[in-house]
Amino acid sequence: MLDRIALLLVIIGAVNWGLIGIFQFDLVAALFGGQAAVLSRIIYTLVGAAGLWCTTLLFRERVAVKD
Repeated sequence: MLDRIALLLVIIGAVNWGLIGIFQFDLVAALFGGQAAVLSRIIYTLVGAAGLWCTTLLFRERVAVKD
């Protein structure tokens, strides 16, 4: 479950960076009161932590799931 939450946060961060790169529009800042707002900083921190967590996915051993 934690992997899925982390992946969702990483996707949100990737979409936000895409919007910044293409349109110079920071969706997180627009929704939560600017880049310096406490809520925006919390979201940026969670996205960063999720990115670090998702790097562990690269090094985990893959296990086949039987249906």
